[in-house]
Amino acid sequence: MTVASHLQELRRKHEMLSVQVEEAQRSPGTDDLQIAEMKKQKLKLKEEITRLTQA
Repeated sequence: MTVASHLQELRRKHEMLSVQVEEAQRSPGTDDLQIAEMKKQKLKLKEEITRLTQA
């Protein structure tokens, strides 16, 4: 897997998590811990994207 394709996959996952977080925040029955975990995963992806683009 090339770095470019890996970055593309990371960005896709980051975007999917963004959508999931937004939907969960609009849904009254969603657990706050679940939202926090998704945000944590999203942040890890963002950090990895940043690390790879600066290398």
